Amino acid sequence: MHVTQLLRSPQTIRICIVEDDNLIRDGFALLINSTYGFKIINTYHRCEDAIKNIHSDSPDVVLMDIELPGMNGIEGIARIKKLRPKTNIIVVTVYENDDLVFKALCAGAGGYLTKNMQPGRLLEAIRDIQEGGAPMSTNIARMVVASFQKNRNSPLTARETEVLELLSKGKSYTTIAEQLFVDKETIRTHIKNIYWKLEVHSKAEAIEKAIKERLI
Repeated sequence: MHVTQLLRSPQTIRICIVEDDNLIRDGFALLINSTYGFKIINTYHRCEDAIKNIHSDSPDVVLMDIELPGMNGIEGIARIKKLRPKTNIIVVTVYENDDLVFKALCAGAGGYLTKNMQPGRLLEAIRDIQEGGAPMSTNIARMVVASFQKNRNSPLTARETEVLELLSKGKSYTTIAEQLFVDKETIRTHIKNIYWKLEVHSKAEAIEKAIKERLI
């Protein structure tokens, strides 16, 4: 190997962060900027501002939160991918429910991490996605794999399946409603529909049948 090849630095990965929590955003920026081969180009607390500057920033990777003021992260992902298809987007959020994970991936996210990860994991994920990988937190990866193992002929909708899965974990109607950002009455309607579709009359029967038929 030539000396010039040994001395040549790797291409710096250009990164933008979209995160409305100042402490988290500044923490990520400090970690990334203090690591060789990584550079923060810009940080934003709103998707709208990141989108406005996406061409001038020209990021290789965008770290995107989901719950943001104004436009949410899912829509932000879709818009950024439309404007700059080659920019890789990693979701970094507190949310782990199926619906948001799949919406984010369908919108164009290439990775999905939860904020309780070790700091080094974030740097690994950025490198990974730049090398063609799809970095995901362990729980998220498990959820994606499980979704492919489910019975594809299920009579239940994705949201009904999600409600039933949360019920099977012992969650109350109130907790499920809060987790899915809907009111308790909507959850009751979903459960009525689940009972009717599965031809059962109780939560225990619904869960038992769903597990037996690989619906959850």
